[in-house]
Amino acid sequence: MERKRAVCTVCDIACQLQVEVEDDKVLRVLPPENPVTAGNYCLKGLSAHRLYALEERLRQPLRRVGERGEGRFEPVSWDEAMGEIAERLEVLIEKYGPETFAVSTSNWNTSVENGLGRRVMNLLGSPNWTSGVAMCMGNTAAVNKLTYGWFPWPDLINTDLVVLFGHNPRKHSWTPIYNLVRQAQAKGAKLIVLDPRVSGQAARADVHLQLRSGTDAAMCLGWLNVIIEEELYDKQFVRDWCVGFDDLKERAAEYPLSRVRELTGVAEEEIRLAARMYATARSATIPWSPTVDQQVSSTSIIRLQSILRAICGHLDVPGGELIYGFNEEMLSETFIELHEALSPQQRAKQLGYDEYPAYTHRAGELLAPHTKRVFGHEYANIVMGSYMANPTSLFRAMATDEPYPVRAFFSLGNNTLMSYPNQQQVKAALLRQELLVVHELFMTPTARLADFILPGDTWLERPHVHDSFGWRSWLIASEKAVDPPAGCRGVFDFWRDLGHRMGLGDHLPWASVEEMLDFRLQPLGISYREFCATHDMKIAAKEYRSYRRTGFGTPSGKVELRSSILEDLGFDPLPYHRELPEDPDHPFRVFVGVREDPYFQTGQRQLPSARRLSPLPAFFLHPEDADELGLAQGDWAEVSTRHGCIQGVIERRGDMSRRHVRVPHGWWFPELIDSDTDGAADRHNDGILVPDDRESLDYEQGTPQLKGFPGAVRRLERPPAHIARTGLRSSEEVTAQ
Repeated sequence: MERKRAVCTVCDIACQLQVEVEDDKVLRVLPPENPVTAGNYCLKGLSAHRLYALEERLRQPLRRVGERGEGRFEPVSWDEAMGEIAERLEVLIEKYGPETFAVSTSNWNTSVENGLGRRVMNLLGSPNWTSGVAMCMGNTAAVNKLTYGWFPWPDLINTDLVVLFGHNPRKHSWTPIYNLVRQAQAKGAKLIVLDPRVSGQAARADVHLQLRSGTDAAMCLGWLNVIIEEELYDKQFVRDWCVGFDDLKERAAEYPLSRVRELTGVAEEEIRLAARMYATARSATIPWSPTVDQQVSSTSIIRLQSILRAICGHLDVPGGELIYGFNEEMLSETFIELHEALSPQQRAKQLGYDEYPAYTHRAGELLAPHTKRVFGHEYANIVMGSYMANPTSLFRAMATDEPYPVRAFFSLGNNTLMSYPNQQQVKAALLRQELLVVHELFMTPTARLADFILPGDTWLERPHVHDSFGWRSWLIASEKAVDPPAGCRGVFDFWRDLGHRMGLGDHLPWASVEEMLDFRLQPLGISYREFCATHDMKIAAKEYRSYRRTGFGTPSGKVELRSSILEDLGFDPLPYHRELPEDPDHPFRVFVGVREDPYFQTGQRQLPSARRLSPLPAFFLHPEDADELGLAQGDWAEVSTRHGCIQGVIERRGDMSRRHVRVPHGWWFPELIDSDTDGAADRHNDGILVPDDRESLDYEQGTPQLKGFPGAVRRLERPPAHIARTGLRSSEEVTAQ
């Protein structure tokens, strides 16, 4: 038996694990000898090798032979599939221009590609790359750059205070963050949690602000009001390293605590206490949270967090938020992506460039010279969150040909149909494609619509060096544990093959992932195999307060409390609070986009051990709300919005706030994928509920409101008819089995 080190990319945490292998078979997955994840790890990592060994896994390329959506395919060879894909893509580019080609991918799952996909797209001339990170961490990274040029990393190991906005890391989900917060608390750090729920983290908090969902921006403005009025900010840093403080002071004055109390539902004394704790802490962190990424005030909330860090003295200091810049020991994926190869004319065609520019090439062009001045490179695609097309603009173009036709679409490890708001429009967009290619591990609702389905590899089956998504200067070794099944290939191989067939061979000199990793590790002076033999993890030395030497990567060279970039783009340069209006016909605040622990996004539902823990789509309600609606535990119900409705079973949860309903993300039934229900993706997934019209999106980046929008709940007399085909009726029934 051999033990290898690996980085799990089932989800976006990228935990370091150990893998026991014998006769090219994974026997067990174990936590590493690493205090960040040692001793506990999630079901998804623990069971990954069992998931990937299931008979349902795709093992041969498939080509559609029936009408789109009928689910009829025939096996083809990789050579035949790639030859036809390249030929059809060339025809479409010739007919409509390279912008007709779009891609939706994921940082994780099958799609660890070392930047090769963006390289091929940029060389072909297509600006229309997007990802789920457009509303989950990637947009946070892009918006942070507007304030100080980089997305800082929280120094949780050394901090004195942690502030969690709606984030609830648990022992077996978000494990490293959970462990780091617990370790910080054990060393004396305080914890503030802002969450409508009484979550596990909230129960452990020193202060729990139980605000109404969707009011995080108002809360932050209330904190700023207290901090500025009481002069708790770092006056020297503000004087020397910030611009726009007087304007910020005026905006904060518009949010006295009496107003913030009315908006958030939190008592004034609690708001004041939390603001003082944060401002006066010796060091403090506000780790990333998906909650703030997914609101109509998302840009403002992210900016407010970045402003709080800066004016309170918690930026680029031990125990605060650290600005790393590019890792000088390994070439970043940004260098591989060749954004400079895309002409200004093609960048301007990027969908969302005019409407929602915050993370598109339009904002990137304004930042480019300042990024180069400070970090040595014009482009910084941190967490793959910059230079993206806006998803709503993209799918609208695919569905309507406005402003131009998008007729070739590739979905890489993304299950695109279920991964974005307004699932109805996404489906209409996919059905109109002339070339739809899916690279996946299993047959998904998206794959069922494809022209070609290509079977992918997994994190256990490829070499990798995890570089923290270009965010921080940590390198983590991940060894190939076993070979992928015959017929399965990685995204690197897909892009390299396609690029060569499209005449880009001179720009794709690497024959394998390992050869590319050797190239990327040249600054360190060792090969990939040498790195794995000598390192579990390599952390580069950190220079604190590096801005004293370089300035900040903004037009002013300082922290921009009033954003010159946003002003140049035609937006309010100061943060503000905005939320969707109340709707008396939809009295609940719907909270979507959060996964259940056994699953990541739409995946893992084929795994029996995961389905036993969470067998059916569920709606979480406070017991008093459930009583008013006549809903018992396990009853079937419908959640509806003005945009759509879905069905699920009721879970009565005392940790929920009154008049809130939580709808876990990504529900479908793999056992129904070959039926006429397409896995029932259109009956249970939260994307059905979410509108993406102009007023339902963040103005600057086009992010949907997922955390607190109007909805209604009603009891169903019986389960939906298709549930009978699953053999399930209630969660209790499955648990008993």
